[in-house]
Amino acid sequence: MSEELFESAEQESTGVSRRNFIKTAAVVGASVLAVQAVGRTEAHAAEDAKNEAKAASAAAAGGGAKKLSDVLKTAREKLYPRCRVCPECDGVACSGEVPGMGGIGSGKAFRNNLQALAKYELNMRTFHDVKDPDTSLTLFGVKLTMPIMSGVTGGTTYNMGLKGKVTEEEYAEGIIAGCAKAGTMGFAADGIEDPLSVYETRLKIVARYKGQALAQVKPRTQAEIIKRVRLLEAAGVPAFAIDIDSAGRAARALPGQTVEPKTLKQLREIAKSTKLPFLIKGVMTPEEALMALEAGAAGIVVSNHGGRVLDHTPGTSQVLPAIADKVKGRMIILADGGVRYGADVLKLLALGANAVLVGRPLLRGSVGGGAVGVALMLNKLRDELVVSMTLTGTADVKKVSRNILA
Repeated sequence: MSEELFESAEQESTGVSRRNFIKTAAVVGASVLAVQAVGRTEAHAAEDAKNEAKAASAAAAGGGAKKLSDVLKTAREKLYPRCRVCPECDGVACSGEVPGMGGIGSGKAFRNNLQALAKYELNMRTFHDVKDPDTSLTLFGVKLTMPIMSGVTGGTTYNMGLKGKVTEEEYAEGIIAGCAKAGTMGFAADGIEDPLSVYETRLKIVARYKGQALAQVKPRTQAEIIKRVRLLEAAGVPAFAIDIDSAGRAARALPGQTVEPKTLKQLREIAKSTKLPFLIKGVMTPEEALMALEAGAAGIVVSNHGGRVLDHTPGTSQVLPAIADKVKGRMIILADGGVRYGADVLKLLALGANAVLVGRPLLRGSVGGGAVGVALMLNKLRDELVVSMTLTGTADVKKVSRNILA
């Protein structure tokens, strides 16, 4: 037999032997497993049942049983196609989808929020003694664990397409309870198309978390605003906001649900109608920030409504520094727009905000996991914020220097 044929025969013989060995091992292994299965005691089975019950109980209570990846997967399944829950939420896939989850028109204002924030970079510094940064602060008399609160989001049917999946009450409960769970505050929304009864339902949730939940009112007629302010007082909110930027949606408001721009006189009237701190959301210029101060507002939210009311507006981080230079220290400055990571939070604080509002990430948290999902998302953002503070030498969120920005 030639050497080549000998090698070929040897390989074939070896192959047969290996296949026979594997087949025999599989049979023996299966037999052993079967014997083990039969031999399991009742104590083993009882222990398994006990562990399964524990896991079910932890999942029901939140108890760390859910992972953020699971929350996002569920959110994607429920929100699609209104929101694709893209890995990078950049507003491209949903451009022009208003009502919906996208930016209005070309979607440029939505994208400007993200792109403007991305242009800022962080100067890394490691020669310092900052080892345990302080992320706590007090706003409107409420002690918070982080300078991160929920954005003003709502409309489970007309915006999110969740009819039959998640109710307005369930969504609001997820936002507000999740924020409270993480040691911060959530906003109850007032939707243009929502009747007063829906708003009252949300405020019942606010009342349950008295002192740790905020609320917003649309820029309706003065009489309608004052009516809602009385409800907010009864619910025990520490402050409320009017998203005056919603005036850009006046053409789409339903009959009898008027939203409108406001004069300085009207804003003064609202501020004087209550002892509650009053925030004006939708300020994008230093001039209007000063007007808000003059009107008696306790604070402003620098916001272009997520790029969902007026196309081609600048990103909020573009205008924030000039606004902060005029009114920082004289009123509370909140900011939103494109916040996806803890580093984004630190950037907005460095640009002049006292705290930030987060919209889409927490929206996904509530839809995908209720209060647990929102708390998971908030704690992820806080963890990222701590890392960013440590590696920029920032000891306290109440004292963030602009020079950490490159």
